[in-house]
Amino acid sequence: MINHGWVDLQVNGHRGVDYSDPELTRDMILRSIEELLATGTAMFLPTIVTGDLRKNVRNALMIREVVEANGLRDHVPGVHFEGPFISPVPGAVGAHDPKYVVPPTAENIAALIDPCGDWVKIITVAADADGAAEAIAALKERGVAVSVGHHMATTAQVRSAADAGAKLLTHLGNGCPNLLDRHRNPFYAGLAEDRLTAMIITDGHHLPGELIKIILRVKGTDRLIVTSDASSVTGFPPGDYSTLGNKAILYPDGKLYNPDKQCLVGSASTISDCMNFLASLDILTDAELKKVGRDNALAVLGMK
Repeated sequence: MINHGWVDLQVNGHRGVDYSDPELTRDMILRSIEELLATGTAMFLPTIVTGDLRKNVRNALMIREVVEANGLRDHVPGVHFEGPFISPVPGAVGAHDPKYVVPPTAENIAALIDPCGDWVKIITVAADADGAAEAIAALKERGVAVSVGHHMATTAQVRSAADAGAKLLTHLGNGCPNLLDRHRNPFYAGLAEDRLTAMIITDGHHLPGELIKIILRVKGTDRLIVTSDASSVTGFPPGDYSTLGNKAILYPDGKLYNPDKQCLVGSASTISDCMNFLASLDILTDAELKKVGRDNALAVLGMK
């Protein structure tokens, strides 16, 4: 296993702990962090998905309390809110619960971000949400890095998001319907916007190897970041599970899938697993692997 101290900007949970769980406790948080760091993850952002705003703020602040009480800020510098300002459209909403999707109004932004202050490092916003450009500008003003995704955005909407200050693309190639227009779709729009760095999941299930190669050829190693999108099922054996509010099957090959929604439910892989799969494709040098698995993520966080 290769390991260069990977940095993961999207971790939904680990070994039975879901950072979006309304029953999340301090003991669960600490245990999950310690166990995840032992897998080769050097730094990560606990990721809280679309849900009740007050619950999401509660969980984010509880994670901060545990991190600071145990001297773990070097390993967990903040959180990633993946939603709730995403698209409720089936396919684009992915495994998120559409009933908790809300528009990115000034009031909703204040309710979610202001109590957390600088603890929020990244937030995922749909570029086609009403008022998306204004919301992205407001979030940038608060010091939050905006990633666009879970949307059906047009090229013009993605460009507008970048104009407003968006920096990233959330798991490019995923968080969209299984069937798309062959020429005009949010995947190509994201690929074509040079100002946006693509986060991609290289667990061997979210994207096939040949598509990863194409994304790398378009974005280059300077504008690509590997994330795991790890769920609470990560580290568990194959079987039937409930995670992120979904019924999911973890297959022997590591695929985590909801057959009812016909979509993946995060991953069951750590970023070390993802980096090993990427290395197995033999398309990047060791230095390039360090860049997409560590250095580019640190740059987003303003760290060296």
